[in-house]
Amino acid sequence: MEITEQQLDGAWLVAASGRIDSNSAGALETVLPDRVQQHAATVMDLSDVAYVSSAGLRVFLKGVKAAKATGHKLVLTGLSPAVYEVFDISGFTAIFTIAADIDAGLAAIR
Repeated sequence: MEITEQQLDGAWLVAASGRIDSNSAGALETVLPDRVQQHAATVMDLSDVAYVSSAGLRVFLKGVKAAKATGHKLVLTGLSPAVYEVFDISGFTAIFTIAADIDAGLAAIR
C-alpha cells in the first residue's frame, strides 16, 4: 500500500492505493488518526484501494473516533463497489461520511 498526502482546498487529503489488510494497515494507522487530529477537515481518498480487511476497518474506526474526539471532520471518498460492500456489511456506512469522489468529499466538509 502507498499513502500520499497534500493540502487541498482547505482540507488535508490522504490518499491510499493498493490493499489495506493486516500486512499494510499499520502504515495507515501511523498516518490517519494523527492527521484527523491535526486538521479540522480530512478527506481520505480510497479510489485506488482494491481491498479493505478487518484490520483496515479497525484503522478507519480509530480515525473517525479521533476526528469526533477533536470535533474534526473525516470524509471517505472513492470507495469501489467491493470496498463499499465491506463497509456496508460491517455497518460502517452508518458511521462515516462517504462521498463519491474528492470534489464531493470537499463539498461534504464545507
